[in-house]
Amino acid sequence: RTQPGLPLGIGHIRTRTHDYIRHGTITLFAALNYLEGKILSRTEERHTHVEWLRFLKQIDRETPRDCDVHLILDNYCTHKHERVRQWLERHPRFHTHFTPFGSSWLNLVERFFADLTRDVVREGSFAAVRELVAAIENYLADGNENPKPYRWRAQGADILAKLRRARDAQFVN
Repeated sequence: RTQPGLPLGIGHIRTRTHDYIRHGTITLFAALNYLEGKILSRTEERHTHVEWLRFLKQIDRETPRDCDVHLILDNYCTHKHERVRQWLERHPRFHTHFTPFGSSWLNLVERFFADLTRDVVREGSFAAVRELVAAIENYLADGNENPKPYRWRAQGADILAKLRRARDAQFVN
């Protein structure tokens, strides 16, 4: 932010400026252990196959060897690079699942990044990328100390009924 916001107080709400100075960007690689709610993460300055392979190797080191690892990925070219494919062939416990082209990213991933944005990025004011990285790392470390798994609450029958209604409405109009 260009100026610090005013804190919450008697008679006024907490404020923040509408504008900010962009000091750079950072790539956050995050792997969610769905059952425990823990996150493996890595920040990088770039998002090429080199950084993606570093993160895959980190996942390989930090997950139990007897567990299969299922990666649900978007169709970004980094995930399909030849060197990445070769690495995955040599590591058969890694299974890749790609979201369909043009589809929304998974709701669980969206929920995680929405929480991160709300709790860290939007409320923060960072004078440098390293400050943002430190805030993200602190947030993830705190979350991993007392993890809370995300729970899917929707029932399959309700989702299918909603899809049927949407499909029926599309053909009526």
